[in-house]
Amino acid sequence: MRILRAAALLSVLLAGPAFAQGVKPPAPTDPPKGPGEVETEKSNNEAYKRSLRNIPDKPPADPWGGARAVDGSSTTSAPTPQPKRTKSSTN
Repeated sequence: MRILRAAALLSVLLAGPAFAQGVKPPAPTDPPKGPGEVETEKSNNEAYKRSLRNIPDKPPADPWGGARAVDGSSTTSAPTPQPKRTKSSTN
């Protein structure tokens, strides 16, 4: 009898959340926009696009710009050629 009661209790506990997920209320919908609201939205979008044109373009970001030379020369350039030693110049 205990096993039957435990099985019934377990099935009730597991079935409760499954039944609760079955019914969902419909999502609320917005009322349709009137002609004045549509015109206002268009003018706002145009003003936004005009304001974006006023922003100057930025050059691409270079996070390592301060770590290397700006003029293109590097610190590890080719060494200057040394004059060859002769027997007379070694003394």
